[in-house]
Amino acid sequence: MGRARVLLADDHTMVAEGLESLLSEDFDLVGTVRDGTALVDAARRLRPDVIVTDISMPGMNGLDAIRELRRQGSSARIVTLTMHADPQLALDALRSGATAYLLKHSAGDELIAAMHEVLHGRTYITALIAREVRAAMAEVDGGRAARSIGLTTRQRQVLQLIAEGRTMKEIAASLNVSARTVESHKYQMIEALGLRTTADLVRYAVQMGLRPAASALDPPGAKPPRNAAGP
Repeated sequence: MGRARVLLADDHTMVAEGLESLLSEDFDLVGTVRDGTALVDAARRLRPDVIVTDISMPGMNGLDAIRELRRQGSSARIVTLTMHADPQLALDALRSGATAYLLKHSAGDELIAAMHEVLHGRTYITALIAREVRAAMAEVDGGRAARSIGLTTRQRQVLQLIAEGRTMKEIAASLNVSARTVESHKYQMIEALGLRTTADLVRYAVQMGLRPAASALDPPGAKPPRNAAGP
């Protein structure tokens, strides 16, 4: 098997150059970009096996770029590398479709280890905040059912498909109902959840952990991750 193809995104020139030197020793670095919009475009063109991205970038940030990549069906493993030791931000990254969360000050050997983990289908979270992320996951999962309890089964199905980026017409075809019925479910959910817009509903779906199957935290049959936020 050949060396994995890696795409890097970081807007800090010195950091990017250091990462380029580090990654090129074990992987084929296919490109470096400076913002989320460029990342989405480059990932579509270059089809890397792994993406290493900062979160705080100008224009489109890393999290929005990850969501857009997953919406477009990208199967690349995504490693977030950030200065923020924030368990909630780590959880948001994982819910959005990232497969690893590392801190920049611990990059180096840990980044290479995380790269190999995600290439084997596992999720990696730096041990520095793994316990806190595990607690945040438990809190979100514990509250998810309560927040969604007012939704009908059909509405939850529609919400899942909205989270996957499907259009109203695609959802209607998938559920064998009319587009008007889907729109009705959408607006009923917006009202029931106390939201205002479709964008609010999408954000709610992301907060509930809904996303395309392609970005699941661990593929079926995957081995328990090392240093990950598992039991």
